[in-house]
Amino acid sequence: MVKVNDNYLKLPGSYLFSTVGRKQREYQAAHPEAKVIRLSIGDVTQPLAPAILDALHKAVDEMGKAETFRGYAPDLGYEFLRNVIADQDYKAKGCDISADEIFVSDGAKSDSANIQEIFSLDNKIAVGDPVYPVYVDSNAMAGRTGSYDKNTETWSNVIYMPCTAANHFAPEIPKETPDLIYLCFPNNPTGATVNKAQLQEWVDYANKVGAVIIYDAAYEAYISEPDVPHSIYECEGARTCAIELRSFSKNAGFTGVRLGFTVVPKDLKAEGVALHGLWARRHGTKYNGAPYIIQRAGEAVYSPEGREQLKKQVAYYMNNAKYIYDGLKEAGYTVSGGVNAPYIWLETPNGMTSWEFFDYLLEHANVVGTPGSGFGPSGEHYFRLTAFGSYENTVEAVDRIKAMKI
Repeated sequence: MVKVNDNYLKLPGSYLFSTVGRKQREYQAAHPEAKVIRLSIGDVTQPLAPAILDALHKAVDEMGKAETFRGYAPDLGYEFLRNVIADQDYKAKGCDISADEIFVSDGAKSDSANIQEIFSLDNKIAVGDPVYPVYVDSNAMAGRTGSYDKNTETWSNVIYMPCTAANHFAPEIPKETPDLIYLCFPNNPTGATVNKAQLQEWVDYANKVGAVIIYDAAYEAYISEPDVPHSIYECEGARTCAIELRSFSKNAGFTGVRLGFTVVPKDLKAEGVALHGLWARRHGTKYNGAPYIIQRAGEAVYSPEGREQLKKQVAYYMNNAKYIYDGLKEAGYTVSGGVNAPYIWLETPNGMTSWEFFDYLLEHANVVGTPGSGFGPSGEHYFRLTAFGSYENTVEAVDRIKAMKI
């Protein structure tokens, strides 16, 4: 008789953003006249930059000719993309990362879930709280997180590192020693960052205790402050303790195109085994590579034209972030984020729970955000708004919130 993976049965409810989407659809169906503005999921709204479109069109034309047609991509990704990533994202910032340590994929979400496969189920994970839910959920599906407590909304075998106003929403080194440490900077959902000295402390700690840091840098393009590192490999010793995840979704608008990459240095080992080889084995076995046309589009991100065009897109979204931040602050909300990240993190008013505020905001302002509790127990009484909407919708949403009676 077939048996299911009962780890899935332990998962609480549905995926956070699926629940948010369902509640929005139900409200819209009941109120078809309402103009609902969505500032919840971090999905971009600006069209692909001209340089990227040009590259896509050219690559599509190549696929229509026998002499330039491409089939399966190389396991790690095409060299033209990996070389430019290594040069511009790493070597240009003083990071010792080579092209053959870069694995091209269809996005950081997939990689952040799949990377745990190369580690033993005996490993204990540590996560920021609140944090992107895929880290915990993917480990729960694998059977690494123990049992779930509905009352505390925590897993028994997960080390939670509270990210609160007291520590500026950045996790502190835990008392219990973890094996795998998930760090996300700039942070989703809080927008918090750490400076290079603070990140160096994590690298030194991981090397000292023999832990591996899984570093999600999906939002590095939004960093504006000079002392905030764009990569963990800017820190000395990171090659022996860190894996880095990157995405083209937010820096280049690839949420519907799908492209990302993971860096696994050859110096990184566990029990004397090089993790680079394990990830290469997993990657080659379970993945046939991002499409050629998409990788050519990714290459265009690094062209002079692409960089200039995308710089303007990032500025567009960060202008939205400033409008949300300033507007909410003016309305009396306690807010943070919005400086090095396209997310604004606000405290819910009058002691409302995150989901109570979600419902209230949807009902009274027709605005959809994301409840902080969906990112972890320390996210309760907080709420996330995204700056990825259009400027016009952002202005209208903030004005509605400011006019809303609490």
